[in-house]
Amino acid sequence: MTDKKSLLSPVISTVKDAARISLDLFKIMIPVVVVVKILQELDLIGYLAAPLAPIMELVGLPGEMGLVWATALINNIYSGLIVFLSLVQDQPLTSAQATVLGTMILVAHSMPVELRVVQSSGPKLIFQLTVRLLGAFLIGLILHLAYDNLDILQGQANIILTPDNSAVEKTVLEWALGEARNLLSIFGIILTLLTVMKILTKIRVIAAMDFLLRPLLTLMGIGSKASALTVVGLTMGLSYGGGMIIHETRSGRIDKKDVFYSLTLMSLCHSVIEDTLLLMMIGGHISGLFWGRLIFSIAIVAAIVQLTKIIPESFSDKYLWGLPKNLNTEKG
Repeated sequence: MTDKKSLLSPVISTVKDAARISLDLFKIMIPVVVVVKILQELDLIGYLAAPLAPIMELVGLPGEMGLVWATALINNIYSGLIVFLSLVQDQPLTSAQATVLGTMILVAHSMPVELRVVQSSGPKLIFQLTVRLLGAFLIGLILHLAYDNLDILQGQANIILTPDNSAVEKTVLEWALGEARNLLSIFGIILTLLTVMKILTKIRVIAAMDFLLRPLLTLMGIGSKASALTVVGLTMGLSYGGGMIIHETRSGRIDKKDVFYSLTLMSLCHSVIEDTLLLMMIGGHISGLFWGRLIFSIAIVAAIVQLTKIIPESFSDKYLWGLPKNLNTEKG
């Protein structure tokens, strides 16, 4: 009996941890998802798309693609792609244009949910919003100028993703059931991730990853304790990895500056495998979707690290970083 208890104890502990982490994440996600649904039902997302048309043209894209980015910004990548597939039939893009659009979407999407996740971990909302929107525009402009001047990827984009019209025609009940399934799947992902993380910690893989990442993170100015947190965000993304990110930052084991640097890097570049493959299915090229985004994100965060060394800390405390909400409460 004792042996059974000792075997079940870590399993029960992991399930409890996953439930607690998921609950923290759901408290953020559910209200935001409901608000976004209301915006969609009232057809208000189109109003956000209008001012994006000139920005699209600056990065070499048709103005209509502003609606695609606006949908991805407010909702998620998949919703943006549904809009893209409905527009691209009348407005075909080159591989370069698909890469520019895809990379901009990867840098800035699902903003209501992801910004709340980041804010709950300490970093200030306005700065994170600004750096992602401005970062998306800058990487889009850089890629556009590079592809255009080098005359590469100018052939028509090879789109292998097909539209799923059922996603557009869902009733409110079907939508609610779909979101419930999404939340359940997120719990499953977090449970799996926690289990894998514990196994990797036990067999010293996390320690090896810390060792490999430490030189790059140190070069950028990010403390070594944030390396595992950074790996979660880069691979799993802010929505799926968000619960673990909040949990880890609220533990107080990582300095608020490292949380800020790490989450800023994750905000600009996350889900590097899944989302990259997804945007390649609309004709995007890996040179921008993966390498361009990764190098750009590292360069931006490295610059931010250096900038925060010369600006007054009082300014940074007010506008850049802070403590997670529960730690702020405890301090107060």
